[in-house]
Amino acid sequence: MSSVASPAAADPVVAPVAAGAVGTAGPRPLLLASDAIAALLLAADLVVVVVSVILRSVFHSPVEWADDVARGLMVGSSFFGAASAIARSENPGVSFFVDLLSATTRRVVEAIGALLVLLVSAYVAWHAIELGWLTTGQTTGSGLPLEWTFYPMGFGALFMTVFALDIFRRRTVRDIVVAIVTVALVAGLHSLWATWLPDTVPSSMALMLVGFFLVLVGGLPIGFALALGALIFIWAEGTLPGVIFAQQMARGIDNFVLLAIPFFILVGYLMEANGMSVRLIALLQKLVGHMRGGLNVVMVMSMVLFSGISGSKMADVAAVGSVLIPAARRSKQSAGSAVALLAASAVMAETIPPCINLIILGFVANISIGGLFIAGLLPAGLMALALIAVSIVLGKRPEGGVALGPEMAASSLWGGGIVSLGLIAMIFFGFKSGFATATEISAFAVVYALVVGALVFRELSFKAAAQSFVHAATRSGLVLFIVAAAQSLAFVLTLQQVPHALGDLLVGLSGSHGTWLFMLLSIAILIVMGSVLEGAAALIIFGPLLMPVAIQLGVDPLHFGVVLVFGMGLGLFAPPLGLGLYGACLIGKVPIEETIRPIMGYLGLLFLCLLVIAFVPSISTWLPHAFGYGK
Repeated sequence: MSSVASPAAADPVVAPVAAGAVGTAGPRPLLLASDAIAALLLAADLVVVVVSVILRSVFHSPVEWADDVARGLMVGSSFFGAASAIARSENPGVSFFVDLLSATTRRVVEAIGALLVLLVSAYVAWHAIELGWLTTGQTTGSGLPLEWTFYPMGFGALFMTVFALDIFRRRTVRDIVVAIVTVALVAGLHSLWATWLPDTVPSSMALMLVGFFLVLVGGLPIGFALALGALIFIWAEGTLPGVIFAQQMARGIDNFVLLAIPFFILVGYLMEANGMSVRLIALLQKLVGHMRGGLNVVMVMSMVLFSGISGSKMADVAAVGSVLIPAARRSKQSAGSAVALLAASAVMAETIPPCINLIILGFVANISIGGLFIAGLLPAGLMALALIAVSIVLGKRPEGGVALGPEMAASSLWGGGIVSLGLIAMIFFGFKSGFATATEISAFAVVYALVVGALVFRELSFKAAAQSFVHAATRSGLVLFIVAAAQSLAFVLTLQQVPHALGDLLVGLSGSHGTWLFMLLSIAILIVMGSVLEGAAALIIFGPLLMPVAIQLGVDPLHFGVVLVFGMGLGLFAPPLGLGLYGACLIGKVPIEETIRPIMGYLGLLFLCLLVIAFVPSISTWLPHAFGYGK
């Protein structure tokens, strides 16, 4: 994988992939425009949500159109953010297999990937704009023009197309020609086959699966691999119009609940920019850093607390790793072991609210997000205690103090800790009280972080805040583009009745061998899919497939949701394919080879914890039931 920027740089959470180019693509003014539009749309979304909540709660004057406007702004911000991610080559993809190829072959594969990214972007742009034209005159439930959702999506995808074209044209002439000829040859051979021997052509479903597998192992970014898989089915089937594809992508993210994702990601960036993260880590170091294995204990506890503030686990890894991995080097600890523990801590923190994967699973599987948030606390606590215990047993007592940065006054450290805990408490009690939805709580969490940074710590400048909005819009654009693409693929799977067939198969197996087999199979599926796909995509595709079966077998949906998310997390950070592990290694500037042995030990421990969680449901269900969720 290519290198990742530091937390202070453009985006510390995603590694560039083979299909992208090194550096930035497209004219710089166009990239600045894309950044500005994505950030401004996100800021406008924040204003709409905050003002609508105040008007509803304080003045008892609800704004009927607020949800529709907020959703439309989110769709636009997501696609412009995804465009900026393409320009910076920040889209995640599996490069393990491509890296095994010779340099010449790899360049050709990368050129083919760049061409496919260009084709998918152009297809989305064309049909999203077409869909806007077709829906002109139609209105949403609140009376707003329906095309307001599709035109921003189309123009954002148009920016994606321009950036993808610039990346593709930077290849050598030979690689460009080979890529075009290869793609044209594959399409032409299929067309000739379908014309001359139509009865022998594989089904559209088979072609989709084969195509998806090939482009995935070929290093195509995850979101584009998912979208291309759906497009292969549509093209091979020949009966579905292209606007259906654009419509399903928009439908995948056109939901008010998902707006919590960019807001919670933004909270993480603001926490980094306003100095809250450094204070929190320094306070933990002061409290427990002196004990046996102290630095590792600080790392685990930092991930616990950071995960209670930011929704993006990789953003948490970047914030914690940028401080503690250099500290581990200064204390003469193994940097590879430190990165492995950091990655394992990210797995542990997958169910600590407000994790975006819990939000996504709650959305696609129609489960209470608040219930999932509460259900994940004790399981995460169990894993955290296991990691802390191992850190203490295997660690050494530090011989001297480890400096994490410039010395801060005790009052500053405690003030930062109290403010951070205040943000966590606000998020928790917001869900418990039912006063606001996940999206509304996330919006006020952003306001809290802005006020604290600007007025309390006085470290958040306008420029730093603006950069945080740009970074959050880019990162959330990455995530939500994957969500949109996964929805298009899920739509195809539903058309082919895959959920029904899989459900019958799993129910039959469980009827013969018991529910325990279904739980083990579900864990195995999510570990494997979490390894080859980005976590959100694995949950979007397999969450709706497996959840109805679990409910049919009598498994509590909150319990099963926690198990799925942990299974996905184990895969996401498992070598050799886990994208999360690559990201952690890049942030820690450690070769992945140095982390494999220690990470396998940590993941083995977490897997045992997951088995305990899976087969002792009360660990997940006791707390949410006590708070009135579930049964």
